[in-house]
Amino acid sequence: MKSSRALLSIVSAMALVSLLGSHSLAIAESTGTVAPHTCVVVVPGDIRPEFGCFRIGVVKNLKFNRSMVYWHLYSFPSRATADAARTSSGIVVEEDGRVWLSEFGSRNIHVRGGRSVAAIGPLRLVPADSYDAEIAYSVMRPSDHSRVHTHSGPEAWYVLTGIQCLETPDSSRSAGPRATMTAAANRPMELRVAGTDVARSLTLVIHDSTQEFGTASDWKPTGACR
Repeated sequence: MKSSRALLSIVSAMALVSLLGSHSLAIAESTGTVAPHTCVVVVPGDIRPEFGCFRIGVVKNLKFNRSMVYWHLYSFPSRATADAARTSSGIVVEEDGRVWLSEFGSRNIHVRGGRSVAAIGPLRLVPADSYDAEIAYSVMRPSDHSRVHTHSGPEAWYVLTGIQCLETPDSSRSAGPRATMTAAANRPMELRVAGTDVARSLTLVIHDSTQEFGTASDWKPTGACR
């Protein structure tokens, strides 16, 4: 009888492994550890994770006749109205239950049909023949953090919910809902969630078209944002 019960236990355990799969077991084993976030491109049709940083819009090979530009962020009642208002250098995305249009240029530009949310900048560009502007959407849990990284162009944020803290070699600063932040090009950084709420934000990076969106850095944060 004992032998039969032991055999039954082994069979049950094997069935449980088969049901959960190795991926589920790996998740269970990693409970309590959070991998650093990186901004990834989600292929259309794939299921996007609940948390992470997702590159959701891009316009390539932009030309600017000035060394500093502003990120103009607008909200629209529908995708159709945003697409109608978009210039050839604009980006339309849908996140957080809203339609957003991003345009780039001088401080004093106006887009018809939308509500102006923020004019973020000035963002100082690095010399380049052309630029890619990429919009990302970040959803981070309390205590989540990005990998330590750098960009070959300026980065800017519009915070939707929660509080985020940015540490660079020369400073640390925080921003909450409806606030903005910027960071200079080629600066090592780490972004962390401060407080107990989920932090959501829209992010812009305007980088040299010949460079990657972002690269890892070996700079060691001091923990000022913890």
